[in-house]
Amino acid sequence: MPELVLSEVGLVVIGRNEGERLAACLRSVVGRVPHIVYVDSGSTDGSCEMAADMGVHVIRLDMSVPFTAARARNVGWRSLMFRMPNLVFIQFVDGDCELTPGWLNDGRIFLDSNPEFAAVCGRLIEKYPERSIYNRLCQYEWDAPSGEAKACGGIAMFRATALLAANGFRDELIAGEEPELCYRLRLMNWKVMRLPGSMAYHDAAIMKFTQWWRRSKRAGYAFAEGAWLHGRGPERYWVKETLRAVIYGLAIPVVIFVLLFFDQFVALAGALIYPVLWGRVFWRNFLVQKAAAYAFFQVLGKFSESFGVMQFLLSILRGSRQRIIEYK
Repeated sequence: MPELVLSEVGLVVIGRNEGERLAACLRSVVGRVPHIVYVDSGSTDGSCEMAADMGVHVIRLDMSVPFTAARARNVGWRSLMFRMPNLVFIQFVDGDCELTPGWLNDGRIFLDSNPEFAAVCGRLIEKYPERSIYNRLCQYEWDAPSGEAKACGGIAMFRATALLAANGFRDELIAGEEPELCYRLRLMNWKVMRLPGSMAYHDAAIMKFTQWWRRSKRAGYAFAEGAWLHGRGPERYWVKETLRAVIYGLAIPVVIFVLLFFDQFVALAGALIYPVLWGRVFWRNFLVQKAAAYAFFQVLGKFSESFGVMQFLLSILRGSRQRIIEYK
């Protein structure tokens, strides 16, 4: 039985050189809602032409302004609202994702029945976890518990009035723009829900260590910028995550290095912090498939995250904005 066409739902797809992943994404949404816009961030692979051929309204971002996913999403939903001001809900989809059948209706029904909620998401499923350990790490990351949540990711359905009230995403954020928006919405007494059902399939396509490293560094940058913006608030937004990255990824290694010149035994004893940290992560996640590898990358990620934190601090000192940190 075909899914109902939901006239009160608008859909924003964003992407950059996603190729066949974008084609699969658009096939999963075309015909389910009448109002779809694809916002492209400088693709050179024919993505815009392909989307237009599928009947999707295409917007090419101005290349003279730095690209961010936040900016693309804002351009998308504001374009939809300008042309269809009576839209009630906006579904955001990244070009490397495919919505599951039934999700749009599930999300719409939930928001329609729960007016205090600004956004709703469901389970994001990694499409090819068997292709690399890095894809599996993404699969574990997506497996968050259902129920009321502090934030959602980039694939979610938002209430249009909530987006308008918060003025959408922060254009300048190169990462972490979704939880930052949700934080501001929660300050306005809106709520966020994660439903237990599946929402979309995601193709991370992370096959190399360098890709994983850049993605993890980008997370550290987002932690630091989030703490810079909201860390003094009552929630201490992302302060703990930033401090963990700095302590485990930078401060402790520096102390160990210095101790090598004075007392190698003490330096070696200090280095045992990392096996202990690995053991704690492993114990908390021992039911996860390949928990040992998961714990290893959780510990290693603190080093790449610390690079991201330092990169943010350097951008503050230089007084210049960091361009997007791409990993694929």
